Amino acid sequence: MKILTIVGARPQFIKAAVVSRNLEKYLGIKEYILHTGQNYDNNMSSIFFEEMDIPKPHFHLNIHGGGHGVMTGKMLEGIEQKIQELNPAAVLVYGDTNSTLAGALAAKKLHKKVVHVEAGLRSFNMRMPEEINRIITDRISDVLFCPTTTAINNLKQEGFDNFHSEIVLSGDVMQDAVLFYQDKASQISHIVDNLQLQPNGFILTTIHRAENTDNVARLTAIINGLNTVHRTILPVILPLHPRTRQIIEKNGIDIHFTIIDPVGYFDMLQLIMNATLICTDSGGLQKEAYFCNKYCVTLRDETEWIELVEGGYNRLAGSESERIIEAVTDYIKTPFPPKVELYGGGLAGEIICHHLSQLIDSEVYAV
Repeated sequence: MKILTIVGARPQFIKAAVVSRNLEKYLGIKEYILHTGQNYDNNMSSIFFEEMDIPKPHFHLNIHGGGHGVMTGKMLEGIEQKIQELNPAAVLVYGDTNSTLAGALAAKKLHKKVVHVEAGLRSFNMRMPEEINRIITDRISDVLFCPTTTAINNLKQEGFDNFHSEIVLSGDVMQDAVLFYQDKASQISHIVDNLQLQPNGFILTTIHRAENTDNVARLTAIINGLNTVHRTILPVILPLHPRTRQIIEKNGIDIHFTIIDPVGYFDMLQLIMNATLICTDSGGLQKEAYFCNKYCVTLRDETEWIELVEGGYNRLAGSESERIIEAVTDYIKTPFPPKVELYGGGLAGEIICHHLSQLIDSEVYAV
């Protein structure tokens, strides 16, 4: 039986690495990987396949750039063609990108089963493109693998008990990835030494979400706050997305801390493990910080991972310079609290693949 996996962006490569590795145990399933091209820079794409031993994509659409409509439309056309050629039993999508939405739409219109990994997340901010993508993908999915009970409750509140879909509490595949790769990252990555960083002596930050990068006032306030943190508290390191770099340069925003090019998964994992704390607008990095026992200051007004905020591991600072500085100052003084198990303990990949094998073998989902 064939499964078509759709990926296109950095977080999806990490998640797919976990599921693909577990799928190898199921001899009756052949996985085909389609890369839309949404992240096309080597440091944002191919390096992940090389480092994490992910099978090379069988298909590459090379679609990137342009507006949401142009990008999603081209992806929809390309994915539809591959589904018709392969005739898979199911199409597997991850997260909340344009690649996710295009994969789900193409599969559903061709009457293929849609499987959504990381389903049920909600920021309740409809101005976020990711929120629109995840809501639509969830609604047309046949199987929804939810990382947390909060995600399941979100779906139930939206009436999913009345829909013809199956909801599964799987845990979070990104925790599987951290647990599986952290030792290898420590052996292979030399980024901390190469950048002459002191372990537990710097702050790692990322900025890439459109709500921040497309709003010059927000972006400027965030960078001003980080400039102050760098000058008065601890050095700040920013692996910078090419698109964000262009926006910063175009608007003449002054950065007084260290910028580096985007890095692969192992280098990023080493930076997380050696940082004092994390400042980010990334959803995945909020969890990776928690997995590595690091506090996170989230540069957004809301988060999908509310259990981290409720547990005291994460603080929402938005884009206000003063709130960013205050949160960093408070966290540096505070020992990391004892952790409770929030994301499945590293078993998500096995749960997902075991369920997929049962789904494909059943009469209901047979092709």
